[in-house]
Amino acid sequence: MKLSIVVISRNEGEWLRRTIDGLHATLPADSEIVVVDDESGMGVARARNHGASQTTGDVLIFADAHMRFQPCWWQPVVKRALQPGTGAAAPAVGDIDHPGRFGYGFTFDSPDLVPQWFQESADAPFQAPILPGCCLAMPREVFCRTGGFDGGLKSRGGIDAETGVRMWLQGYESWIVPESRVWHLFRTSAPFPVRRAEVIHNRLRLAYLHFNPERIEKVRQALAADPAFEQAEKLAAESDWPQRREQLLRTRVHDDCWLFHKFGISW
Repeated sequence: MKLSIVVISRNEGEWLRRTIDGLHATLPADSEIVVVDDESGMGVARARNHGASQTTGDVLIFADAHMRFQPCWWQPVVKRALQPGTGAAAPAVGDIDHPGRFGYGFTFDSPDLVPQWFQESADAPFQAPILPGCCLAMPREVFCRTGGFDGGLKSRGGIDAETGVRMWLQGYESWIVPESRVWHLFRTSAPFPVRRAEVIHNRLRLAYLHFNPERIEKVRQALAADPAFEQAEKLAAESDWPQRREQLLRTRVHDDCWLFHKFGISW
């Protein structure tokens, strides 16, 4: 079994070197590491897809370029990712500036679709609605079957949420593996310009692709007061989301009501 690690970098500076050194120090010797320079602004989703297309491993691991890793961190995550029915698995994610503080996947407990970390640990792997894309393992077979990350998403923000929802609706499980630990640099701002309209667009696209009309309207109402909402709506109107939604409806095995019930999301 060969591991392929895809690292997305844009203006990371010294952190990129630290991350790559950490990967070399903790991964099997025959692993391959592909770094994608996102300076062109292709966006996180498309950058990850491009990186994956350049790899050959049986298991794909996607990582941010500002990470630290414990020894052998990958072993329990990959083991879980390769279990039947699993779409992806991720470790517990610590805060580099506060090393004892960990998050265990995400949920969205309000219709503005702002991800909220689970902060209560568990002894054994457990299912979560959304996995942190800063460190995420996925069998290549699943990546190919699901189409990878949604290339219609802009820049950054919401990529992990859309991937998590789509995995579950297509019948794949997402798992957090608490015994595996990595650390992420959480910044108050990105080291490159981020358009607010693109962030809001990504939340709208998630709703338009996967939610029923009533839930879509709740998302729109929750986001409508944002100054970037009008521009985000324009971006959505110019996109392929209606065609993409029809495609996804034909391939999914669950609907959004099933997902919300499974994880106790009540809005």
